Amino acid sequence: MKKEIDSNAETVVKIEHLCKNYKMYARKKDRLIEAIFPSYQKHKEFSAINDLNLEIKKGEIVGILGRNGAGKSTLLKMITGVVTQTSGTIEVKGRISSLLELGTAFNQELTGEENIYQHGQVMGLTREEIEKKKPEIIEFADIGEHLYQPVKTYSSGMFARLAFACAINVDPDVLIVDEVLSVGDMAFQLKCFKKFEQFKNKGKTILFVSHSVTDILKNCTRTVIISSGKKIFDGEVKEGVEKYKKIIVGLDDKRQKPTEEKISKKGTHVDNSNENWKSHFNENPNVIEYGNGKAEVIDYGVFDENGNYLNSIENDKEVILKSKVIFEEEIKEPIFTMTIKDFNGLEMTGTNSMYEKIATGTYSKGDIATVEFKQKINLAPGKYTLSFSCTHINAKGELEALSRKYEALLIEVMSNKDCVGMMRIDSKISISKTKG
Repeated sequence: MKKEIDSNAETVVKIEHLCKNYKMYARKKDRLIEAIFPSYQKHKEFSAINDLNLEIKKGEIVGILGRNGAGKSTLLKMITGVVTQTSGTIEVKGRISSLLELGTAFNQELTGEENIYQHGQVMGLTREEIEKKKPEIIEFADIGEHLYQPVKTYSSGMFARLAFACAINVDPDVLIVDEVLSVGDMAFQLKCFKKFEQFKNKGKTILFVSHSVTDILKNCTRTVIISSGKKIFDGEVKEGVEKYKKIIVGLDDKRQKPTEEKISKKGTHVDNSNENWKSHFNENPNVIEYGNGKAEVIDYGVFDENGNYLNSIENDKEVILKSKVIFEEEIKEPIFTMTIKDFNGLEMTGTNSMYEKIATGTYSKGDIATVEFKQKINLAPGKYTLSFSCTHINAKGELEALSRKYEALLIEVMSNKDCVGMMRIDSKISISKTKG
């Protein structure tokens, strides 16, 4: 469950009118010419962060999303003091620990043990505080006798383990994480995620950058989206994730929905002798729909093997999920998709015709595709949403969202037996007994 943040909670990070500009030179010698003759302006300016304002409360877990080059890492580096802003102010209350570029405070000539002390001093810890934390850091890093060897002899994995252990065990007030939770082997990754959960449970303030929308949905209480150095969204996690999904397929809000006139026009193509499937189901009034209009998902539903409508699904029975898509122009090899999410927007399972290696053919304007996904829904009992979409890989190799109807239907999964976690796996258990 997401933690509710008190609106009157203490502000721990306050950013006002933040800007960061970099000088860009066409040739290496232009930098030297400008240094010798300041009046000769040989550079162009690149704005990495542009007039950004942000306020973060104590206990918030803020997920920062954006394309590569949007300015996310630059923002975090300025908050931690690694990079100096061009203008604007940053106020931070309390101790910050950052998992950005692991090991930046390490001296390659010193041993791992000596670097524990050096890192602690950089973080503002007293020697007594470092001594207290040292056993926990050593245990967490788990690099054995290598701890007493110079860091320059470490493998990249050992270096990352020690650096992560130092960064995560200083009990910060604000933790900044930039795509580095999954370092080392699988056992160490599990340690990292458990430590991250401990920080969340203690009510620490966390700034979390990830390209994984699943991680953002699972961990964050708020989402910020940055595009070309500007903050373009700041709000509820689920809404932010959906907006980010539109951004990464090149769609903005102005193009996310077909107009009523266009929908009406598409409707004239439908064979009216066919029953409207979705009207028989619990439709979501807040369905998330967008696409570039080259196709439109016009109907969808859930059926049993005899074609009867199903508003609830038994997780041990085979069902058929259907969608109907109409095309507005010629599309070669469209991709038809089905996704099931929980009520927090977390994708539980799904598939598409490309994953299943199905050749879908070519569709002309006015053609209608009726798509069937036939399988068991092996999810734990509960309430879920069902999404359908039609996408396409264009000639440039880019994914085009032709039509997406996310969280279109509200469905319930039922079971005739209990299970642990999110899935029903139906194990075949055999037991043998040997007398002592």
